[in-house]
Amino acid sequence: MCMMGFEELRAIENEAERVNEIYHIFHEDSRLKTKAARVEFINTVKYIEKYLKPGDKILDIGAGAGEYSIYFANKGYEVDALELSDRNIEDFKAKKKPAMMLTLTQGNALDLSAYEEEAYDVVLLMGPLYHLQEDQDKKQAIAEAKRVCKKDGVIAFAFIAHDMVFMTELSYDGHYFASGDYDHETMRLHDFPFVFQTVAEIRSLLENCGIQILHAVAADGPSELMADRINGMSDAEYAQYLKYMDMICEKPEMLGMSNHLLYIGKKEEVQ
Repeated sequence: MCMMGFEELRAIENEAERVNEIYHIFHEDSRLKTKAARVEFINTVKYIEKYLKPGDKILDIGAGAGEYSIYFANKGYEVDALELSDRNIEDFKAKKKPAMMLTLTQGNALDLSAYEEEAYDVVLLMGPLYHLQEDQDKKQAIAEAKRVCKKDGVIAFAFIAHDMVFMTELSYDGHYFASGDYDHETMRLHDFPFVFQTVAEIRSLLENCGIQILHAVAADGPSELMADRINGMSDAEYAQYLKYMDMICEKPEMLGMSNHLLYIGKKEEVQ
């Protein structure tokens, strides 16, 4: 298959089709393999595991290439995974083992009608919020995640933080502030090929959708900026870096200076 360029991607009006094509360009299966990139995975798993109990059932919405689904299935949890992208599904299937209590379905985060109400102890809604541009779609995806989550369950949400992206892009392109894909007057990033949100926007979105926020986490902090240094660390040095990240990742002042943000929440009780 011939890969599309960014301008061709922009021209695709159907969002599901556009997302599917994005992952023919961005290889999700290799994204979390280096020590620097692995910080996001390690922190995310750590916070999810705070709430997991033996016998819990997990729904991974927008499961990507299966990094989290496979991890939790290997831990013995029953996992249902939903993914939109053809390429991600292909990569996911290559890692899935028959003995796992793991199902994989191709579908859209905006329609979870195939899943029963309040069926899951833990719901992961991470990848989809990187792509949904319209507020009504974000709210629908969150509402669907709430519907399938048990009353006492938790939902994990992942976002790409708006403000840190400027610094990350500058580390790759010294001329980014002259030629970058953002509004040069308002300093607002253009939401392509991913959607970027500020800390205030994320909190407002979740609270307006009836989510009680339990944790707001700088999932990887400045790790991408320091990738060469981190990837060159010894295992002992890396362990200390992870200890440092554990210390700072919930500090409010760190949230805006992280590429990826993790929010753990639960459904607000109806009075």
